[in-house]
Amino acid sequence: MAIPVKINVFEGPLDLLLHLIEKNKIDIYDIPIVEITDQYMEYIHSMEKEDLSTMSEFMVMAATLLDIKCRMLLPKEINEEGEEEDPREELVQKLLEYKMYKYMSYELKDRMDDAVGVFYKPSTIPDEVLKYREPVDPSELLAGLTLERLNSIYKSILRKQESKIDPIRSKFGTIEKEEVSLSDKMIQMKEFAGSHRKFSFRQLLEKQSSRIQVIVTFLSILELMKMGYIHVEQDSIFDDIKVEVTEDPGTWTHLTEFADE
Repeated sequence: MAIPVKINVFEGPLDLLLHLIEKNKIDIYDIPIVEITDQYMEYIHSMEKEDLSTMSEFMVMAATLLDIKCRMLLPKEINEEGEEEDPREELVQKLLEYKMYKYMSYELKDRMDDAVGVFYKPSTIPDEVLKYREPVDPSELLAGLTLERLNSIYKSILRKQESKIDPIRSKFGTIEKEEVSLSDKMIQMKEFAGSHRKFSFRQLLEKQSSRIQVIVTFLSILELMKMGYIHVEQDSIFDDIKVEVTEDPGTWTHLTEFADE
């Protein structure tokens, strides 16, 4: 049943279609094309005939509706994916896009109306006032400061200073030259490997008496690995490194070739 259309001015054919859909409370995804086409044609017949440019837009949409109406009466078309095509799909997408932009325009218009009554006054403060800086008053600056508060500030500063100290390097004393050669250390490692066929790399380093001893021991382990006398393995990162002697220490030769330069 056709409804009386009381609005005589629409922005275009999509505006009229959207009005008819909302007026009839129709699901935009399931448009009864026959009913909407009849109501649309009724409105076309009631339009003024003088404005041919406006009429042409509405007539194109009328032809589109009639085409969809005819296609709805024919057997369903099957697309390449084996699904039935809905002749209304393209029209629905256009209506959804139009509706989105239409309501966006309403929102922008409301914001524009709200902004009409807003006025901004430029700054008129003299430069000498802007440049003025109030002098510091020590009594106000120290207001509320107590000995307890001063002690708390002092301790917090000390904690910050302590956090900046390297816990390892701070324990190093005066650096003195220590006569430890790589060749001597490798000979020591040969003696050590004679009674320790498997040992912990970490425990080995912990037994060293100084930093230079640790460094030279580490270098000797690397050289023995390269020579194939020992094998190291680690289960996962940051775990202890396990060292295993693979060659009889009695066969270790050329250990004195690594004298320090």
